[in-house]
Amino acid sequence: MDALFEPLASALGASVDQIKLIFCLLVAYPLGSLFVRVPSSKPALRHLFNVSVAVAFFFPILRIYSAFFQLLASILATYFIAKYDKSKQMPWRVFFVVMGHLTINHVIRAFNNQSYETVEVTGPQMVLTMKLTTFAWNVHDGRLPASSLDAWQSAKRITTYPSLLAFLGYSFYFPGLLVGPYLDFAEYTELVNESVFKQPDVKSKHNSGRMLPPGRKRAAYMRMVMGLAYLGAFVVLGGSWNYTAALKPDFAQMSFLRRFLLFQTYGPLERSKYYAIWTLTEGASILTGLGFTGFHAQTHQPQWTGAANVIVSRIELPSNFKVLLDSWNMKTNVWLRECVYKRVAVKGKKPGNRVTAITFFTSAFWHGIAAGYYLTFFTGALITSSARLARQSLRPLFLSPSPYASYKPIYDFLATLTSIAILNYTAAPFILSTWSDSIKLYKVLGWYGHIVVVGSLVLFYAGGVRWARGMQRRLGVLQEKGEKGKGGKENASASASASASGAGTPVEEKNMVVPPLDKLVPPPS
Repeated sequence: MDALFEPLASALGASVDQIKLIFCLLVAYPLGSLFVRVPSSKPALRHLFNVSVAVAFFFPILRIYSAFFQLLASILATYFIAKYDKSKQMPWRVFFVVMGHLTINHVIRAFNNQSYETVEVTGPQMVLTMKLTTFAWNVHDGRLPASSLDAWQSAKRITTYPSLLAFLGYSFYFPGLLVGPYLDFAEYTELVNESVFKQPDVKSKHNSGRMLPPGRKRAAYMRMVMGLAYLGAFVVLGGSWNYTAALKPDFAQMSFLRRFLLFQTYGPLERSKYYAIWTLTEGASILTGLGFTGFHAQTHQPQWTGAANVIVSRIELPSNFKVLLDSWNMKTNVWLRECVYKRVAVKGKKPGNRVTAITFFTSAFWHGIAAGYYLTFFTGALITSSARLARQSLRPLFLSPSPYASYKPIYDFLATLTSIAILNYTAAPFILSTWSDSIKLYKVLGWYGHIVVVGSLVLFYAGGVRWARGMQRRLGVLQEKGEKGKGGKENASASASASASGAGTPVEEKNMVVPPLDKLVPPPS
């Protein structure tokens, strides 16, 4: 089928692999409409539908035959380990098998010097790794008393072991197969059985003659249009407006202010590829029925936001760095939080540096072995610590009843500008990949990100926190330990879990990683 894609690839200046990948993302839309026409009363047919589409993607279209069989090997290994190993170590055995397999392929890819224009096994394998390890923990939780589990674990636990066909259908769920985001087995089961739409409170709010609430197609194709717009922006402008432009000699000859301002324009265009693929896959997922989150409280219109992996407006115009992190690659962070951070933490004890380090390295190995990734992770960890201290120490000074509350818009404006500048600075090494290019970029930017972040940490730990708490006490806005209130509440999961993939440890439904960006289509979420 390459002959169908070569002319388009030549016209756009992209690789054939990447054109084929975009084709798969777009063809998932009509396939999603076909999927919902398979009766939910026949779940086996829906499982077979997913497997059949996966075979079509990997064989005649992408032509990565070995990748399919490698994924199948991890799937079968997970299925039988989780089924027959009843010990407490079962999820970890699955984790080390599938993560080890992924890491080996990352090393092979690096050894072969394959660019991100090449579509091969590691992309879909990253998504599958999240699925399989989550499944193992869900099975483990299903063997424990419900009273010993938290809310997420109770909702996702698997008490009846699925058939092999159902597991294959879950593993090869086609809208998120190649680039994610992933879904857990409970979500997949609800999707196949359409159990959410059969609930009385849902059926009563829309035409009982239709199983799926209205608005699904409109929501899905709006995502497709948005995704294509993001992709178009990158194709038209991304070739010259990108982070590598900052490495050119003429960039270094500019004044620092001009360098700083110009550099900020590169980030949104680099990220537009991610917005494109995640929005495209979200739309295709919605067409299959995934992502329904109920009805709007005022308008009573169906909401289809549950398959989202990114909130663009909150990333490009964040009120603070925490909001930015909360809105980026959200599904991956659920995996980090639920399958790593919580699992290595000792129950009843506050997670310490060991838990943070383990989660950090898990995220690092999941992404790959390039030096630029680790520079981003390390800087991100410092950013999270600094941002959390700023939120705890400075933000309450601008909240009621403080006499400085009228200045909060200025505080928010400065927080937004700082978050944008720090994001672009931190993301660059992940995109450039190599140590030499990353350090060269830091130098040409005057190390401004490290100066701001490390400098703020020094100030906070050298007495800034003590001064801020004293000011809060005098202004009457100090929240004592254990107290929850306006200005004093720091999200518990944010405090205990800043991103492992770039900012410490994971925060609820958010990933702090800025993944590597290739020339047209990036690797999966």
